[in-house]
Amino acid sequence: MYAVIKTGGKQYRVAQGETLKIESLTGDVGSAVVLDKVLAVGNGDTLNVGKPLVSGASVQATIVSHGRGDKIRIFKMKRRKHYQKHQGHRQNYTEIRIDGISA
Repeated sequence: MYAVIKTGGKQYRVAQGETLKIESLTGDVGSAVVLDKVLAVGNGDTLNVGKPLVSGASVQATIVSHGRGDKIRIFKMKRRKHYQKHQGHRQNYTEIRIDGISA
């Protein structure tokens, strides 16, 4: 059984037992989280697609850790104008483990 969820402006295909890194969520490590924006639920050959969400479906997850991603370097330059700009960014994330999918 798998589900397509929406969180942090992105969509993820998840199954039970998987771990994935998503945008930051509030909560302590080890606490349970319920993700209720489920776009689709699949089981074998059947696929239940919502319009836009599947009513009554939810995904239960546990927060494994919080962290920061790798640094992304940003460099802007305009030729012949003596303009250069250096910038860096590290995105915060939350790692979760999918415990169950209820349709």
